[in-house]
Amino acid sequence: MPGGYEWLIIIAVLLLLFGAKKLPEMARSVGQSARVFKGEMKGLKDDDARSRQAEESKPAQELPAAAPAPQQTTPAPQQTSQQPPAQATDRPAGPTA
Repeated sequence: MPGGYEWLIIIAVLLLLFGAKKLPEMARSVGQSARVFKGEMKGLKDDDARSRQAEESKPAQELPAAAPAPQQTTPAPQQTSQQPPAQATDRPAGPTA
């Protein structure tokens, strides 16, 4: 941050560059710009607050019920059944008309 003498040098350079008539106009425009910027920032913060309130006021959507976890089962032992083998037919294989 500039000290006392440094501020004087800065002001002297500005006076030489822009003249005494332009400096008050420039200071005024800088002040207005800062005011507008501050107002816009406040507006953005208000918009954020409103959107947060809207999100909080919405009812929570119900999540679908989670599917139950698959249970690990051991395969059942194969039962040997004494079924007779399939009978062969006397028909020839192929399309029938």
